[in-house]
Amino acid sequence: QVQLVESGGDLVQAGGSLRLSCAASGRIGSINAMGWYRQAPGKQRELVATITGGGSTNYADSNKGRFTISRDNAKNTVYLQMNSLKPEDTAVYYCYADLMWYEVTWHLGDYWGQGTQVTVSS
Repeated sequence: QVQLVESGGDLVQAGGSLRLSCAASGRIGSINAMGWYRQAPGKQRELVATITGGGSTNYADSNKGRFTISRDNAKNTVYLQMNSLKPEDTAVYYCYADLMWYEVTWHLGDYWGQGTQVTVSS
């Protein structure tokens, strides 16, 4: 089994910063892409940012210049540094990992975390 555990969500005032972390654990062979999505109440889940194993990044246009995604491959952990937060950033943030894991045999696929709440007050 694989687990992705997020942390760092909190209540913050507009203009503030937060750093989210997501650590993958279990019988993992390798991790390709990791990333963050978010879902606000009444809205569909949307991309925040992704990062490949080689460090190439991709951001949603609304986050460029404010958010930075990074990862520590040795720790199987992805981070999301969020600056200049806005009320519209309020959402549950989910991390995911595209990985290979072992359970009886090797598997390829995506795992998702349980989500962490980010609330930005105006």
